[in-house]
Amino acid sequence: MDKRSLVERAREGDHDAFAELVRGTIARLDSAARLILRDGELARDAVQEALFRAWRDLRSLRDPERFDAWVYRLTVNACLDQMRRRRRRPIEVEILELIEPTIPDLADAIAERALVDGVLRRLDERGRSIIVLHYFLDLPISEVAACLGIPTGTAKSRLNHALAQLRSGVADVPQVEALASGRTLA
Repeated sequence: MDKRSLVERAREGDHDAFAELVRGTIARLDSAARLILRDGELARDAVQEALFRAWRDLRSLRDPERFDAWVYRLTVNACLDQMRRRRRRPIEVEILELIEPTIPDLADAIAERALVDGVLRRLDERGRSIIVLHYFLDLPISEVAACLGIPTGTAKSRLNHALAQLRSGVADVPQVEALASGRTLA
């Protein structure tokens, strides 16, 4: 069954049609939320909130073919809402393996993951959202812009700014050495 007919059925209150719509994207929504929020529980809450909003506001979706981008946008917005609510609370980071490592040396894999985690942590929520959507979920920049509700040029600009921040974080040699050894810098 095509997406348009599923959206139309879901708009009329068909729970099964809505479940079919989100079935293929729920794992990716959860992965994106985990990468943005850096907390599994908050990520699950954000995805649940996004899916609730999607069900509640499905009638406002103008183009049924854009359902996936719309749900990604709702998820990113729910993540940003979570971050605003918990801005003063320290965030505990839970690192989960998303892909089985292909590197035979476990120490190098841990150091690389610590480096990526440390550099991502230094980004603001907008930069982290762009990086996660574009590089971790492999969405083209036009889809990233649609998900975030911003013009494509703005998405490109934010992506370039976030990449510059990532590069400067990786180029900082003492930080790289500290992350690789498991120490944290103040």
